[in-house]
Amino acid sequence: MPSAAEQIIGLYRRHARAWAADRGNRLFETAWLDRFLALQPERAAILDIGCGSGEPIGGYFVGKGHALTGIDSSPELIALCRKRFPDQDWRLADMRTLSLGRDFSGLLAWDSFFHLCHDDQRRMFPIFRAHAAPRAALMFTSGPAHGEAVGSYRGEPLYHASLNTAEYSALLDANGFSVVSHIVEDPACGGHTIWLAQRR
Repeated sequence: MPSAAEQIIGLYRRHARAWAADRGNRLFETAWLDRFLALQPERAAILDIGCGSGEPIGGYFVGKGHALTGIDSSPELIALCRKRFPDQDWRLADMRTLSLGRDFSGLLAWDSFFHLCHDDQRRMFPIFRAHAAPRAALMFTSGPAHGEAVGSYRGEPLYHASLNTAEYSALLDANGFSVVSHIVEDPACGGHTIWLAQRR
C-alpha cells in the first residue's frame, strides 16, 4: 500500500477538475504575490512549481505581463492550464527531478512543495538554486513547525509535511538565498505559513 505522500500525484490526477472548481478564482494571496513580484523586473520570467490549474495565481502573473513557465505532475491539470493560457509554457514534470536547463527571475512553490516528505523537501533546495537567476525571488508555503499531517480531500488522504523554521532558514542560506520575509500562519492569508527569499 503506497504511503499518503506517494498518493499525492494520483489524488491530483483523479480529482483535477474538482480541485480546479473548488479552488476557483478566489485570490486571497494578492499581498504576498505583490511582494514576490516587487523583487523582480517588469515582464519577469517566473517558474510556478506545482502550478495546478493555472488559476488564480498563474492568471494573476499573466495579467501583469509576466512570462510564465508552469510545471505540475498531473497531466490533467496541465491540460487545464494549456486551455486557459495557451501562450504560456506548461510542462508535465515532477518537481523532485526538475531540470529545465535555464533560470528564472522568480520561483514559486505555493501549496505544492509542502506535499513532499521531509527528505524530498530538503533535496528541493539545490533544484531551486539551479533554476534561480542572480537576485531571483523564491516564495513557498510550508507548515508552521516540523511534522507531518494527513488531511482529507474528496475522501482520500491528503499528505503534508514541514521542516522547522531553523532548518528552512539553514537550507535557504546554504543554497545562496537570504530570507526577505517569513510569517507563520498569516491570518491575512488564510493561515498560510509563507517564506519569501531572494538569491544573493
